[in-house]
Amino acid sequence: MTPEQMDIPDEELLKIARDAMEKAYAPYSRFYVGAAIATDTGHIFTGTNVENASYGLTVCAERVAVFKAVSEGHNRIVRAAIVSSSGEITYPCGACRQVFNEFSADMSVVMGDKNGKVEKTPLAELLPNSFGPESLT
Repeated sequence: MTPEQMDIPDEELLKIARDAMEKAYAPYSRFYVGAAIATDTGHIFTGTNVENASYGLTVCAERVAVFKAVSEGHNRIVRAAIVSSSGEITYPCGACRQVFNEFSADMSVVMGDKNGKVEKTPLAELLPNSFGPESLT
């Protein structure tokens, strides 16, 4: 990722998330989700939801993107974009909010629908009074 790409606009990050959504594996719910996260080094990682016949083993798109970033040595997230096939703004679930918090309590989350509506909010508003690494000291 070049320095010019570090400040990728929200709309572009949402487009990357939409492209990722096309690869989702959701044969049971047919609820397709794509996520794209930007790290403090300007790298972008994508994720899709991956369902499983044993429903409890399903993994959300947001966590897939975070785990990909961490597995490549990037553990500081500055922004996330999320889109779904629902036609509505899709917020990250509680588990994903907690995982985001582990890697950046001050990040922002951009959510878009398939009609161009966009909402952006700080993670702290989605996960108030959070429990994170600083809670263990």
